[in-house]
Amino acid sequence: MKQQKKESLKKQFSFPIWYILIAAFALMSLSSYLFNPVVGNISYSEFKELVKDGRIESCQITSSLIKGTLKVEDYRSEKKKTFVTARVDDPELVKELEAQGVKYSGNYENTWLQQFLFTWIIPIGIFFLIWRFVFKKMGPTGSIMSFGKSKGKIYAQEDLKVSFDDIAGIDEAKEELQEVVEFLKTPHKFTNLGGRIPKGVLLVGAPGTGKTLLAKAVAGEAEVPFFSISGSEFVEMFVGVGASRVRDMFSQAAQKAPCIIFIDELDAIGKTRGSSPIGGHDEREQTLNQLLVEMDGFGTNTGVIIMSATNRPEILDPALLRPGRFDRQIVVDRPDLNGREAILVIHSKGVKLNDKVNLKSIAAMTPGFVGADLANIINEAALLAARRSKDNVGMSEIEEAIERVMAGLEKKKRIIRKQEKEIVAHHECGHALVATTLKTTDKVKKISIIPRGIAALGYTLQLPTEDRYMMTREELIDRISVLLGGRVAEEIIFDEVSTGAQNDLEKASDIARRMVKYYGMSDKLGIVTFEPENKPAFLGWGMGSSKEYSEETAREIDIEVKKIIDDTYVTTRELLEKQKPMLIKLAKILMEKEVIDEEELKKVLNEEIEEKTDATKGN
Repeated sequence: MKQQKKESLKKQFSFPIWYILIAAFALMSLSSYLFNPVVGNISYSEFKELVKDGRIESCQITSSLIKGTLKVEDYRSEKKKTFVTARVDDPELVKELEAQGVKYSGNYENTWLQQFLFTWIIPIGIFFLIWRFVFKKMGPTGSIMSFGKSKGKIYAQEDLKVSFDDIAGIDEAKEELQEVVEFLKTPHKFTNLGGRIPKGVLLVGAPGTGKTLLAKAVAGEAEVPFFSISGSEFVEMFVGVGASRVRDMFSQAAQKAPCIIFIDELDAIGKTRGSSPIGGHDEREQTLNQLLVEMDGFGTNTGVIIMSATNRPEILDPALLRPGRFDRQIVVDRPDLNGREAILVIHSKGVKLNDKVNLKSIAAMTPGFVGADLANIINEAALLAARRSKDNVGMSEIEEAIERVMAGLEKKKRIIRKQEKEIVAHHECGHALVATTLKTTDKVKKISIIPRGIAALGYTLQLPTEDRYMMTREELIDRISVLLGGRVAEEIIFDEVSTGAQNDLEKASDIARRMVKYYGMSDKLGIVTFEPENKPAFLGWGMGSSKEYSEETAREIDIEVKKIIDDTYVTTRELLEKQKPMLIKLAKILMEKEVIDEEELKKVLNEEIEEKTDATKGN
């Protein structure tokens, strides 16, 4: 059905184009014939022979042609044969015609009307028709006089094939939106009781969590028209266009009510007014003002529900979020373990999976992943299986796809010097040993010294066994210890440090600073938060504004952050000094194999424990 629609659209577009091309060719041919008529049924030499033989009765001489009639050869026929030939500059022609008694005449041609018609009128007419055709194909927004028309796309009921069955992992958000669906289907159920459905619904969540998909599912379930537009499509370079488009969009929606208007990326036009440090954008603010009026002004848009999505709710204007406008905010959070498993089930429906594939274990290996990430993993795994000419997608392809998403593309062909390879091997083994020794850290899934991504020469992959929503001070300290493990291992083995620990040190410093400034985990500074978190820079914070604490306190914060890092560094060094033989042994194995998985790591560590136990018994 879709293919037929595409073919019909192609025919509609190409058919008039052929008409225009044929008309242009005909015009060129006609113009060529009228202005350059060089065709004839006899040649000029034949015409001269006929004149000498006295067979021409009369002729008419024009600027380019000679037309005439021949004498009747058969006297029983009254028909006269005519001829046409191209005129040649021949001064003797008139004398020869007079000598043979041929009746001849000239013809004055006034071609200014033809030239004006074919040079100006017809070409201008054709260009006008082409202009009309092109702008008609562009639709109502293509006209120069229709900048104020809404660019929103309207989807009919049959075009929206998304339902709540196609969404998983965000059950709470789905339940909240069921009310909107019921109101659109049975509004009297609410109005009879005097209830009022929320005017606007704001979907808030991280990118890729399924906000747009939820809005489409609401429209698909309710079986109502769905207007979709991006926030950035309202504002143009012309003043007043954004406000005009808002008015036009709500006008169209009122005619189709009940319906849904969905504005994606609302923060493009809904930023707090007067928030820019370099002056306000008057056009954007006019657009926002018009949106506020349309949502809750004197004019009522009955049956029109506005849904919007954003991942930056903190920068929206407070007037948008008050009751009567976007009075219901639904958080579309990252899915938990069960949610990720349900999402994987949906995205793997059309993929041939191996019987050994365990979606629950895949969900456990992907904490913090959103629906878009999980869909990407399944797709990457399918591409890997196809590249290897397999009949189905196995667990190995899915695990490799997870590593590719988390750590980047593998670069096996990158040549690394032996000395650098040794440093990287000991560095990664330092991370792994600290992670396996401490109790609160995530388990090590894989150690690799194969370069990945942009700058990673190796990596230690840790995967949690369960979702975490809060962390203790001990867990944060252990995380810092794991991050410092690579740098400490380099110092112990080589008595030297490299630049490979840059990213580790950044992460460790960030955790320590958050412990002091946000979480109140400093004994010296106490349970105080020194700086509000997640304040956008363009609202004034972070752009020359004064801090909410003194310079002396800032110095104390720096001292406390350094103390946490230094203390953790000492304990980490003590831990790895005790395990130096294991560090060397593990790094040697990693140098040979380049990759050590979870099972092999456990095997090596268990062998070391057994050796120590045997040595103790022998003593």
